[in-house]
Amino acid sequence: MNQARIPFFKLAPANMQAMITLSGTVKKSSLGPRLVELINLRISQINGCGVCVDMHWRDLIKQEVEPRHLNAIAGWREAPASFFSERERAALNWAEAVNALPHKHPGDADFDLLKSHFSDNEIAEMSYAIAVIRGWNVINASLHSQIPEVPPPGM
Repeated sequence: MNQARIPFFKLAPANMQAMITLSGTVKKSSLGPRLVELINLRISQINGCGVCVDMHWRDLIKQEVEPRHLNAIAGWREAPASFFSERERAALNWAEAVNALPHKHPGDADFDLLKSHFSDNEIAEMSYAIAVIRGWNVINASLHSQIPEVPPPGM
């Protein structure tokens, strides 16, 4: 698809601002910007949201994450231990399990792994992170938002 269905970035400004605010709050959470962006990138890959994949990949590059590590995120389970920490792997596992809802529910083993690396507050913050990126993915993918040839400032 070469064309967006509607210019949703220009429509429903109150809703747009609420999503932007939640996204900003998530990025300032105790999870840290790298982990939030790794979650954003991985969930966006799974959900086929090109706009979000492009945006979060670029953000991680700005954070000086190795490009090879980012290329491996789709296969993070097979990536060397030096690419992603155990904490990041637990978060990626949980993000994928939650993103699979409603077709599959996160299991107790998934949650136990998460609990071994994150506090209850961090788990709550991660839940918002997963929810907001899924929301952006749903909007962008369903409305065929296009990857900008030249990203606008702040995106």
